[in-house]
Amino acid sequence: MAASAASQMCPATSTDAQLRALVARGFRFIDPRDENGDVVAVVGVRAHHNVVDVVQLHGEDEVVAARMPTDEDVLAPRRVFWREVGSAQHVLAKMLALPDDRTPGIFLTPARVSA
Repeated sequence: MAASAASQMCPATSTDAQLRALVARGFRFIDPRDENGDVVAVVGVRAHHNVVDVVQLHGEDEVVAARMPTDEDVLAPRRVFWREVGSAQHVLAKMLALPDDRTPGIFLTPARVSA
């Protein structure tokens, strides 16, 4: 039952296809390396609508994605609007499902203008 519920929320697709979909949405990816030249992670970043989306892939089953304010350190944010941790397929599907123009669960009010 849990597996079928998860598959309904995160449609099955290849990680490669999900990464291509993120690139099509404007994500830029880098692959930071250690002193030996080995890739330590694949990191994708996209700034839009006054937020920054970040995806960090440390392995097929170790992925972290977050949406944060633009003034946060993208690799070590202190506050985020949304965060998901898990397998690549699950986390990337969740990131792809996020609406661009808002973050679910966040209520924003217009700024007050004083005369």
